[in-house]
Amino acid sequence: MKILLIGSGGREHALAWKMAKNKKVTKIYVAPGNAGTAIEHKCENVSLYSSDEYVKFAKANKIDLTVVGPEVPLVNGIVDLFKKNKLKIFGPNKKAAQLEGSKVFAKKFMEKYNIPTAKFASFTNAKFAIKYLKDKCDFPIVIKADGLAAGKGVEICHNLKSAINCINEFMVKNIFKTAGSKVIIEEFLEGPEASIICITDGNTIHPFISSKDHKQVFDNDKGPNTGGMGAICPNPYVTKFISNAFIKEIMLPTLKGLKKEKIDFIGFIFFGIMITKKGPKLLEYNVRMGDPETQSILPLLKNDLVDLFLKALNKKLKDVKLFWEKKASINVVLCSKGYPKKAEINKEIEIKKLKNSKIFFAGSKFQQNKLTTTGGRVLSVISTGKTLLEATKKVYADIKNINFSGMHYRKDIDK
Repeated sequence: MKILLIGSGGREHALAWKMAKNKKVTKIYVAPGNAGTAIEHKCENVSLYSSDEYVKFAKANKIDLTVVGPEVPLVNGIVDLFKKNKLKIFGPNKKAAQLEGSKVFAKKFMEKYNIPTAKFASFTNAKFAIKYLKDKCDFPIVIKADGLAAGKGVEICHNLKSAINCINEFMVKNIFKTAGSKVIIEEFLEGPEASIICITDGNTIHPFISSKDHKQVFDNDKGPNTGGMGAICPNPYVTKFISNAFIKEIMLPTLKGLKKEKIDFIGFIFFGIMITKKGPKLLEYNVRMGDPETQSILPLLKNDLVDLFLKALNKKLKDVKLFWEKKASINVVLCSKGYPKKAEINKEIEIKKLKNSKIFFAGSKFQQNKLTTTGGRVLSVISTGKTLLEATKKVYADIKNINFSGMHYRKDIDK
């Protein structure tokens, strides 16, 4: 069985590693991949960057299954294109991907199907948004760019001045280009966050084990938002009570709403939730696995991942039961100097032998026989243990054996 995996991050390296464990899989082509997928078992990087190139490659190489890692190809309709060409692909179609592609669409969907979420208002005009801030808002509030912004289009504003500046950045200066032409201003919710990723075939939906992302760049949740500085799994705040409330009030109503909207969703639905005093509330949908959550989740999954993809595509998830290691995992992301703004690149990465951890690479590549950085989030270091404390001690001990100029990371991912 030959697989084409689209993407280049730590998530994709983790997906490739897990799929390679399937005995029927003989080859995984990763487009464009990274330093890790270049050397991972059964994997080969291929220089493909557009939907048309993916289709052409899949046909020419008789690819049995294509798996999409990141959100952009999904939102742009890659699944629709593959199906048009009678090629098997795992992921939601363009209509379904609006749940992530437009926060306004997602919030209106939540509102329509009574899914608990923060109160909100949407705007396409900066002047009207600023008037709303002055007349209607109690601070802090949250401002979100409507479209895709690589995990950085969300700002918590603690006063009017910072909120107006955010609106100007998003809507006037267009720092996220068209992603910020429409914004949401919403109520600030308090409590620990949780990521719950589910797999669905459109009829059945199964939640994966919970995880907790750490978005801010510095310890103690200080500094600007990033694409994610690390994750723990399972999330200690997701108790049995919270899990049951999530399933009853958020997960199942989402599936019911999708059916009513005639949206045939096959793929992953990522639920970003806030655990408030009134119970879990939905912050956002993503339509793919999270990064860095994937790197923490997959080492604990006992099921064969390729089998899950095929079961979903064949509408047979009702026959599936998920099994998990009775362990905890932690993923610490090592970043380049300057991240999440302009990251320094082309720095040589030195890695000594790690005793207890696995590395999933992201912004990195081999050039002239040297391993070098190519982006902001360079690699993830993952450890597992019987307890989170055990896993944490392992991962931070191994990080001492990794170095590149300007390397920085959070020391409190276990919190």
